[in-house]
Amino acid sequence: MSRYRRWAAGAVAVVATAALCASSAATASHAASGASAVAEPTGPAAHAAVLAQKMSVDEQASTVVMGHVAGTDPGALRTYMESGLGGFILMGANIPASESELQKLTAALTIDPALPPLIAVDQEGGIVSRLRGDEYAASTTLKGLPVDATSAAFTARGSLVSRAGITVNFGTVADFTADSGTFIYGRALGTDPASAADRVDAATTAQEQFLASTLKHFPGHGAAPGDSHSAIPSTSMGLEEWRGTEAVAFAAGIDAGAALLMYGHLAYTAVDPLPASLSPKWHEIAREELGFDGVAVTDDLGMLLSSGNPAYADPVANGVAAIAAGNDLVLMIAGSDAQTAGKMAAGIAAAVESGALPEERLEEAATRVLTLRTELSAASARWALCTDCEPAE
Repeated sequence: MSRYRRWAAGAVAVVATAALCASSAATASHAASGASAVAEPTGPAAHAAVLAQKMSVDEQASTVVMGHVAGTDPGALRTYMESGLGGFILMGANIPASESELQKLTAALTIDPALPPLIAVDQEGGIVSRLRGDEYAASTTLKGLPVDATSAAFTARGSLVSRAGITVNFGTVADFTADSGTFIYGRALGTDPASAADRVDAATTAQEQFLASTLKHFPGHGAAPGDSHSAIPSTSMGLEEWRGTEAVAFAAGIDAGAALLMYGHLAYTAVDPLPASLSPKWHEIAREELGFDGVAVTDDLGMLLSSGNPAYADPVANGVAAIAAGNDLVLMIAGSDAQTAGKMAAGIAAAVESGALPEERLEEAATRVLTLRTELSAASARWALCTDCEPAE
């Protein structure tokens, strides 16, 4: 069964507690016409594999990079995306004054309507919010409310994000901690494994009706105190303890169908001294133990530069190492400019050409990204404000 069941024909999503409603103009399955006697493999994954195989190494490398530049000029951002980048992340400096302006901006990011890029935002709600109009409950209060409140808040939040033309939300914090003095406490949905898992499941299920949701920061920021924006937090927690604690909420989100898993710049030194974002071991654990089969994405690689660790002073080398470790999509915001994403793509391609990065690994990453892009392009839902919606039964 496809993990992207949210786009199934006939699906209708209704916001339960907010003044929003969703109407779905679902398209019926196309009847086979003039089909040959031997049917070829069909479906987004098969189509994506064909696309990836037809791409040059340079094109594959571009599609595994999510770029970013500041600004709200649709024309300028469209020009930026013409290089073939696989995605774009919107930050605060990309958000114009009105929703209609934002919709024009996100539409301009798509060069080929048949294969739109991944358009992402960090919309957790509360402490981390990019979009205007998100007045829904967030982690600061949801951790103390019934699980249904998380479902309602993220249903509304997912609709808000999707209406803007954004297809990926880096918005589900699957970390947990009971320590209110830590960096991640205010953003976490739970204070223990069970409460975090219940709310991560609810948030994922709610958002996957509208968009591709993301779990972060794998393998868990709660056990690694410190702010990964300026350091590489570490913990000596071993794998067995991790399985019974930090892993629980991530497993719940994966089982609920989260399309992306974001790897944190966190070092679980008993498992691998490398940050998880650059660790083949942690990618193997997510795939083989937790069964994750979606898009693995790095947290902002610019954060590695900000750590001050000389081992991570070269952003292009970090991008190559991230893909080699098992990430399918690399992201860099801090310290980047209009040329950064292109340089990273060029560096990834050069690594393949030199043999430093296996071409099979790049093709695998490109295929996963293209699969998600293909699935999202098939979405038929259209979102509109609704002033008189009745709560869902």
